[in-house]
Amino acid sequence: MQLTPIVQQIYASFGQGDVPSIIEKMDDNVQWEKWADNHGQKAGVPWLKEEHGKDGVMAFFQCIGQHLNFKDFQVLSIMEGGNQVAAEVVVDADVTSSARHLKEEEMHLWTFNDAGKVTRFRHYADTKKHIEAAGL
Repeated sequence: MQLTPIVQQIYASFGQGDVPSIIEKMDDNVQWEKWADNHGQKAGVPWLKEEHGKDGVMAFFQCIGQHLNFKDFQVLSIMEGGNQVAAEVVVDADVTSSARHLKEEEMHLWTFNDAGKVTRFRHYADTKKHIEAAGL
């Protein structure tokens, strides 16, 4: 199964503000931002909070809608291997909750099950930039 088109659809849906289409591509037990030593989570960056399940993914999108006003969001490249897809992205956003700005390049890692549903998502980001942008 080709997974890159699914990730491309997710980013297209994000660009259109179509969160329900994104949620449909998630496994019921998806793990969102689950990683052991996330300094952004420890500092309390709201949009880096660990979430679980489709409700958790919805909470993530509500959170970024509340805190981030995107000036630019670009997918620079997408790479697929095995059951994972990695996307290099540029994020440029005003942080409305802190009156600060966030601009950086990140990697997003999407992990899929055999049914083509996302089972895990993680930002590989400069957490220091996120912490500062959040005003923490």
